[in-house]
Amino acid sequence: MIASKSLFWRHSMASAKIVYASMTGNNEEVAGIVEEALENLGVDVDTVEISQADAEDFEDVDICVVATYTYGDGELPDEAVDFYEDLEEEDLTGKIYGCCGSGDTFYDDFGKSIDDFAAVFEKTGATKGADIVKVDLAPEEDDIAHLENFAKQLVEAQEKL
Repeated sequence: MIASKSLFWRHSMASAKIVYASMTGNNEEVAGIVEEALENLGVDVDTVEISQADAEDFEDVDICVVATYTYGDGELPDEAVDFYEDLEEEDLTGKIYGCCGSGDTFYDDFGKSIDDFAAVFEKTGATKGADIVKVDLAPEEDDIAHLENFAKQLVEAQEKL
């Protein structure tokens, strides 16, 4: 009985920060879907636009999520560059991370910035909690299901730490 009680306590006390970059609103929607899914799993979530975030904010939460778009020919969004560079300097050992975002499959480098953020998280010592989710343009029904599963995987990974 005590073991399940402590597991519930840990699960209900988990915290997450979602940082997103959105030009068209698609990634704001992606971040909102992940936020709602995490909250439904008992996680305390703070969601913030990337230009208003500091990479060191991830030190204060259990689950770190970046939702970004890719600009032009595979570049990071301008507003994400400073955050990306600061994230490279963080030590996030003991944290769970996940990366997601929307893009346009018209481009050869579909979702490259999402992959770039995942690579930087690897350098921070954080543990990958879920596979990358890439959404083509606006999230549709299948994408929502993938993002909800992404959130579930993040929570399950955090519970195993």
